[in-house]
Amino acid sequence: MKKTIIALFCFATLGIVTTSATLYRTNHTTEQGIQFTEGNFNDILKKAKKEKKNIFLDAYASWCGPCKMLKRDVFPQAQVGEFFNKNFINVAMDMEKGEGIQLSQKFKITAYPTLLFINDKGEVIGSALGYHSADKLIQVAKPFVK
Repeated sequence: MKKTIIALFCFATLGIVTTSATLYRTNHTTEQGIQFTEGNFNDILKKAKKEKKNIFLDAYASWCGPCKMLKRDVFPQAQVGEFFNKNFINVAMDMEKGEGIQLSQKFKITAYPTLLFINDKGEVIGSALGYHSADKLIQVAKPFVK
């Protein structure tokens, strides 16, 4: 009986430590990933002009599986955040809600995720479709760094 209680205590302690480590890793990684700017698109254009950066727009839909995978697996990575935060004004926008509806029409978005690179005049200077690994996403973005 005593061994059973000790074994249960050890398993419970292990579970708490594992859960805490997972929470720390998740929160820690998210803080290092891409920092997305919120606001209306005109304000984002002004910010891009002021900071002399192009815009990276993650055009997504809430139901899109690959969009969710990018958000969960790629955008939180430190190397992705370091590159994109340094070089772009980053925006993630649901193209089926609010201002996203007009922007999806303006930029002729027909598939998700659509990853757009936009200059400070609001002109698309590059795009990519679908899910990309962290390394591939950085390679796709490099030509659009000011």
